[in-house]
Formats: sequence, structure tokens, C-alpha cells
Amino acid sequence: MSWQELANDNPDLARFGAERLLESEVAYLATVRQDGSPRVHPVTPIIGGGKLFVFMEPTSPKGHDLRRNGRYAMHCQVADSEGGKGEFFLSGEAKLVEDAATRETAVRAASYDVADRYILFELAVDHALGTTYSSDGPVRQRWQRHPL
Repeated sequence: MSWQELANDNPDLARFGAERLLESEVAYLATVRQDGSPRVHPVTPIIGGGKLFVFMEPTSPKGHDLRRNGRYAMHCQVADSEGGKGEFFLSGEAKLVEDAATRETAVRAASYDVADRYILFELAVDHALGTTYSSDGPVRQRWQRHPL
């Protein structure tokens, strides 16, 4: 369920996903509101120590959503209206991280200065989809976590 599992099972897709998520710096995280409706937030994903993370303000609505119902979906920013360098989508379940060593891993991997007040979530990956576009149409790579 970790990013590492995706990287072990499908290294090409994980490499593509990391490039798309980290190069664009901003991705879009969808969460589920208390009433069941979707909510979308810009985030800066972090990949480090074989894990996918997001930091946020402790008062963030997305944090409240993830604590209540950890299900999420994330999509990279797209370079242009024709798919630019490609699209990367993933979904799974988020868990609040309270372990100091794991937090330090995320802080070291972050592309920005992390405030002490930020809370941290690890995003487990259940499904990933990469799409690139050619003159022949879309080319897709899929990965699904193995059932337990």
C-alpha cells in the first residue's frame, strides 16, 4: 500500500508518477466531505523513504476530511490542454502520521520549508494510472494493489 509497493511492482509507472507529481509541484487532492460530497484541494506531494506524503495546516478542511474518512484521489497538474507531459492519477487511503521518525523523513524530502505546526498524512496507494498522449491516442499504464 505504500509508494514503495508501487515502485517495486511497476517501477516505470512509479518513476513516471514521481516525475509528474514532483515536477509540477502542485497536484489536486480530492477528499470526501462529511455530507459525502467531493472536495478538491491543491497540495504539494512529497515522496520519500518509499512513501507518499502531504503536509497541511492543522485547521485545513482536507485534514478534517481525511481524519474522518481517509479515502482520497490525487491527480497531477497537467501541462496544457493536450495532456502535455502526461497525466498521473492515484487513489487510496490517507493516515495521519504522528511518528517523529516518519515525519523527519517527510521533512527531509520536502521541496519547501515545513512549519512545525503542519500535520502530516501518508497516502497509501491502492490504484495508479499514468496516461501519455501520442498521435495514435492515449497510452495508459495501470497498477492495482494486490488484495490481502
